[in-house]
Amino acid sequence: MKKKMIKRVTGIAAIAMSAVIFAGCSTAKTTSQGNDQTGKTVKIGVNLELSGAAGGYGNQMKQGIQMATKEINDKGGVNVNGKKKKIQLVIKDNKTSTSTSASVAAQLVNNDKVNAIIGTATTNAGTAAIPNETKAKVPALSPSATDPNFTLQKNGKAQPYVFRACYQNNFQGGTGAKFIYNNLKAKRVAVLGDNSTDYGTGLAKAFKAQYKGKVVDTQYFSAGDKDFNAILTSFKNKKVNAIYAPGYYSEIGLIIKQARQIGLNVPIVGSDGMADAKLVQIAGAKNASNIYYTTPFSRTVAESNPTAAKFLKAYKVQYHTDAPTFSALAYDSTYMIKQAIESQKSANSVKITQGLAKIKNFDGVTGKITIDNKHDADKPIAVEHLNNGKVVDSTQIK
Repeated sequence: MKKKMIKRVTGIAAIAMSAVIFAGCSTAKTTSQGNDQTGKTVKIGVNLELSGAAGGYGNQMKQGIQMATKEINDKGGVNVNGKKKKIQLVIKDNKTSTSTSASVAAQLVNNDKVNAIIGTATTNAGTAAIPNETKAKVPALSPSATDPNFTLQKNGKAQPYVFRACYQNNFQGGTGAKFIYNNLKAKRVAVLGDNSTDYGTGLAKAFKAQYKGKVVDTQYFSAGDKDFNAILTSFKNKKVNAIYAPGYYSEIGLIIKQARQIGLNVPIVGSDGMADAKLVQIAGAKNASNIYYTTPFSRTVAESNPTAAKFLKAYKVQYHTDAPTFSALAYDSTYMIKQAIESQKSANSVKITQGLAKIKNFDGVTGKITIDNKHDADKPIAVEHLNNGKVVDSTQIK
């Protein structure tokens, strides 16, 4: 996901709050060939939105990373050329701020000497961190940055030290278009997207380019908007069969609530930004019916995958709640870095980068993952269906 700087987080001091789990001793050094690991631990930096507008996503990711790290460490750690090294997490809060994210990246690669970074949740925060990561030759793996350009340089080639564990928006928006046309049989659709984020505008553009029916109307909102009644009433008067609403749970929850209050009960279809329990809290469980969203992780699909089923059970035991999408993506990201280290038999940051680029058919809880030559993840996608605030079924889209 990509989230531009918005008013409610502008002006927050760029002070990164950090936490370290596993108090090991590590003496990494920076060389012209990246950050080396020379002590008893492998340092993995975590650059996440733990507060601010995207704090819900970042905190879910933190749980997934910590869970994966505990599992790895409990089994002795990462195998680095025949020697077991435990993972030391260095966790910092970028506060959903691009300037803070850039500062956090600099601290992680230069001061903390991390060997790899997991994060960010949003594309803009991740993009701001790229120059510092690239200069230090330290790879960053984002669990959820979906803007198509995130992993690309201006010349169209892959950013050498940037990867993602999720698919990108062109694929996600196109999946929404196919699902609405083929599965819901909706031929008249209105689009209501978030124009304060490239995430929202990018998904809306991708949807419209690939939808085979008639887009009756396109409207936009901004982060923090509260009243959508006028737009939704116009959609109702135009007799739309469905609404495509790409955005984050904070606004989409209100859109769902207000649509149902005016008797607009058509399917509302969105994106992975809706995959948060707060969506139903905002919309109200009764209103959250006939709701669909694309997601890289569906619990109903995951239950038939032994790797995912094991994760679901362990997550419920540890956190006493069902595993959310963003925890699953971050969990996979942690294990992907482990695999990269072990395949290269080195925790040197440049070697980890090479290992990430070579990942093929990784058995993740979010499905089989292959990193392509653009550093994007080739992986499955599903559409989850909410009724009365509960996921009642899901559909895999090919």
